Amino acid sequence: MGHHTAAELIALNIAVLTVSDTRTLDTDTSGQLLIDKVISAGHTLADRAIVIDDIYQIRAQASQWIASAKVEVILITGGTGFTSRDSTPEAMTPLFDKVVEGFGELFRHISFAQIGTSTIQSRALAGLANNTLIFCLPGSNNACHTAWDEIINAQLDARQGPCNFVPHLIDIERGECGVRGN
Repeated sequence: MGHHTAAELIALNIAVLTVSDTRTLDTDTSGQLLIDKVISAGHTLADRAIVIDDIYQIRAQASQWIASAKVEVILITGGTGFTSRDSTPEAMTPLFDKVVEGFGELFRHISFAQIGTSTIQSRALAGLANNTLIFCLPGSNNACHTAWDEIINAQLDARQGPCNFVPHLIDIERGECGVRGN
């Protein structure tokens, strides 16, 4: 009662950004993995890009999508580690209107079973900016599998109860998990 779930999937427009100094469209396996998962889940690929691990290039591409009414979700893969070139969290955090604290926490909790204490070196994070949901994931295929299969897919499915992110992204009736008032 009061929770919003839909009877059928509501396809979202999702953009995929790969952050890498070395990957190309031919070698971007984690970006392609996310694209395949987006499409197989019934969503629409709105756009795809690869940028080098540079705070301002990451922000520029993400800002373009955040400002677009045609992109509801951004999946960013890469740049979340601790090397001197990893700068996705620094690039994205200032753009967030709200941080989705639970995403990084849950991702690291699930990852602990897979990679042990190495998970503390993951700076995976998520947030909302201009009603666009943004997930920042590590660049490995395994991390992208984990994030999509265990967390993101369900939260982008309007049929998922008791809560999902779809009412925050598009104009549908909002229940207790949606935003307040009209």
